[in-house]
Amino acid sequence: FGGQATLQKFLVVYGLLMVPIMLFGKPAYKYYKMRRQAARMQDSMRQDLLGNQASQEDEEPLGETMMYQAIHTIEYVLGSVSHTASYLRLWALSLAHAQLSEVLWSMVMQIALKSSGYVGAIMIYVIFAAWAVLTVAILVLMEGLSAFLHTLRLHWVEFQSKFYKGEGYPFLPFSFRTVLKEAAADDKEVMKSLK
Repeated sequence: FGGQATLQKFLVVYGLLMVPIMLFGKPAYKYYKMRRQAARMQDSMRQDLLGNQASQEDEEPLGETMMYQAIHTIEYVLGSVSHTASYLRLWALSLAHAQLSEVLWSMVMQIALKSSGYVGAIMIYVIFAAWAVLTVAILVLMEGLSAFLHTLRLHWVEFQSKFYKGEGYPFLPFSFRTVLKEAAADDKEVMKSLK
């Protein structure tokens, strides 16, 4: 569309402006909050030494917040570049599909279209069959599978990396053997308690 170049430039600049906001936004907010809290404490005459220590211990130090934000900002920027490159791979794959279609058309079908007469009609029939088989075999099956696998990888590897955090517990598949062993151990404990 007409304003595509302007929109693209705006989105790139907007994305780049988010980096300093991510890097300094939370630390600046915490610093502002700490200063406001310190000003309130100075205004009130009711502060005691224990109360000050408790409030300072509860707060995460500003240096740790800056380090945390720096790590997450770097991770975000690298992830964005990586995700963009992966989606560009899909774009390149679609260009390869178009070029492969052009090659199949020019190298196979145009041979038959150059012939004339009865021989040309038979050649068109035979070569069209070969072209159709090659198109289905190469473009639809092989390239469709390739595009499917790329998008599946993008969803599972890169899209899920935005949400997955390995903070849970390890996966243990269901096993009847484990369940029966635990049940037998529970039965032994119950029998011991009854005696």
